[in-house]
This record gives sequence, C-alpha cells and structure tokens, in this order.
Amino acid sequence: MNTLRTGLLMAALMGLFLAAGYLLGRQQGMFIAFLLAAGMNLFAYWNADKMVLRMHGAREVDRRSAPEFYGLVEELAQRAGLPMPKVYIMENPQPNAFATGRNPENAAVAATTGLLRLLDRDEIAGVMAHELAHIRHRDTLVMTMTATIAGAISMLANFGLFFGGGRDRNNPLGPIGAILMIVVAPLAAMLVQMAISRTREYGADRGGAEISGQPLALASALGKISGAAHQIPNATAEANPATAHMFIINPLSGMRMDNLFSTHPDPGKRIAELQKLAGEMGATRRPGAGPWEAAPRHARGPWG
Repeated sequence: MNTLRTGLLMAALMGLFLAAGYLLGRQQGMFIAFLLAAGMNLFAYWNADKMVLRMHGAREVDRRSAPEFYGLVEELAQRAGLPMPKVYIMENPQPNAFATGRNPENAAVAATTGLLRLLDRDEIAGVMAHELAHIRHRDTLVMTMTATIAGAISMLANFGLFFGGGRDRNNPLGPIGAILMIVVAPLAAMLVQMAISRTREYGADRGGAEISGQPLALASALGKISGAAHQIPNATAEANPATAHMFIINPLSGMRMDNLFSTHPDPGKRIAELQKLAGEMGATRRPGAGPWEAAPRHARGPWG
C-alpha cells in the first residue's frame, strides 16, 4: 500500500512539474523543464550521497576504529540480505541517524555520537535496522529524486518570475498562469515531497522492526530520540534544512506537529504502530538490555 501511494505521489509530482513547464511556455517550456529535471537528477544520482555526508561532517569508520558499532551494522546488513554499507559517525550531540546512497551496492548509514551515547545496544540496532530498511526499499533514491524534482519546480518558478511569465504570449493562462507557477507550484511540490517522506518512514519502521526482530526496542529509541531532538539543537541540520527528511527523527526545531508541513510522522503514531506490530510478532523487549556505554570507553570503542 505504501509503495502504491508513493508511486501515485511521485506521478503527481512529475505531473505538477510538467504542468509548471507548460505554464512557463507551452511545449517549449515542457521541453526546458524536462532538460532541467534530467540534468539535476543525473547530478544528484551520482553526487547526492557524498554531498549530504560532507554537509553533516560525517566521518567514515571501520572495524578497527569503531568495532562494536561497525559489527552491529554488519550483523544487521546480513540479516537484511544487503551488501555491507559504508558506516559513518557524525560528531553531533543530537541523537539522530540517516541513510543515503543511490542503491544498496552504493549505500551508507550515519549516526550521531549523541545517538550512540543515549541509546542501549538493542535501541541502536533498531535505529540502524530502520536505516537499512530505507536502503532495502530504495527510499534513499526515491527521496533524492523527489527532492530534486521539487527543487526543479522551484527553479522553474524563479524563471517564470524573472522572465515575466504573465507578459509572455506563450503562457496559456497569462498572469494567472504566472501566479500559479510562482506561488502555488513550489508549495504544492513541497507538500507532495513531505507526504512521500512521511509514507516511507512508516514503511522503514516496519522493515527495521522485522530486520532487528525487536519492534519495541525501535519504539523505545524513537521515544528517546524525539524527546532529546527538540531539546538539543542540530546546527548543521538547521543550516541545511533540505536534508531534514533523511533523518529518522526531524532534526529541526519547532516542527513537532504531524501536519502538512512536517517531514516526519508524529513519533507517537509511529510508536503506536510499532507496539501494534510487536503484538502481531509476539515480540517483547529483552529484559536487562545494557546501555551502550555500560563498558569503559577504552574497552568499548564504538566510534574510536
């Protein structure tokens, strides 16, 4: 159902994009829109993952520099039937994580030091399984494409404003078409992009719970992360809000409500769904799950 809904939303976004091009200049405008989208998507396909990781100061780790964390991701990737992704850690006090990459063979997962300090091992496993589910579902590519198309629509709107779409005889709706393209089209594109993002989060929650086998651990992690994320600012995310949809919990401040403008579903609703899934799976939280930092730092070395 989520896949069908995502497909319909992406079709709507592409239709909106072509409509914006038509309003800009009929068939010629649609052709310009197509070239713009093709160029931006091609660039994003090959470079988006590297750009996002660089934006957030992510540092790649391996079995030697972060044995516990790397080993945990490796174990989860094997359970998920995925190639081993690259593993990154971000020096950031806000607990959060994301996945990126154009396909499972070229994927990466990243977690903040705040997340590794706050959660216990089972909860970290749930979070990283959630990110691996995004990779398995190819959500990372879907979200890159939708963000690129939404950005292209905004660029078309700027072109219409700059070139005065309302005075162009090729504009089929005259001033009304210009207003629709400049104001309504980017707003509508943002709403569709947010809807796609929220849809994929529910699917990744379910997939992550199935990979880790502990939906209640993921539910517990979401509760802890959402509570801390609104108290601990993420300056890097605030400076790059276009990447907010990639994180497991919205890293931006002031967007707590599950409304049209939110990149994520309400954490309470996600936790409720995971609790329902736990009942279906007959899963219970393993008692006595020790904190990730229970061992001395020199013996533990999760991130080196």
